Amino acid sequence: MKSLSLDIDQASCWGCLTCQVACIQEASVTENISMIRVSENGPSIQNGQLDFSYDVTVCQHCDDPDCLAVCPVEAIIKRDDGIVILDNELCTGCQLCLEACPYDAIFFDDSIEIAYKCNLCHQRIDHGLKPACADNVCLAHCIRLQGSLS
Repeated sequence: MKSLSLDIDQASCWGCLTCQVACIQEASVTENISMIRVSENGPSIQNGQLDFSYDVTVCQHCDDPDCLAVCPVEAIIKRDDGIVILDNELCTGCQLCLEACPYDAIFFDDSIEIAYKCNLCHQRIDHGLKPACADNVCLAHCIRLQGSLS
């Protein structure tokens, strides 16, 4: 089975934030918790013209995730389909996973002292659906699911 992941064309992102909104709605979390982050770079002058760019930060569902290796309570698992899941109910808030993630894609909610990360909407994947942020939700069509759902 080919591992599932998100393919993000960073250069095509125009910063509409629909991926963040879809993630918040799908995960049923508060507005201050998102498992995907869009950051604005700019404005700047590039070749004499005003330029904006955006960076989309989300878990890369690594082949050998550093976050999994450092979690002292085994709150992070990797499924056979490559999806890396952080079980928020098991999380103790130690933040070791945040430090270990090379993509800065694990987020921490200080108010409840729990880490969050993209779980690739595994509950949707398990029913043959794509992640909430991907494909037609992304207005710029720059976030796509890589790998087969079957």
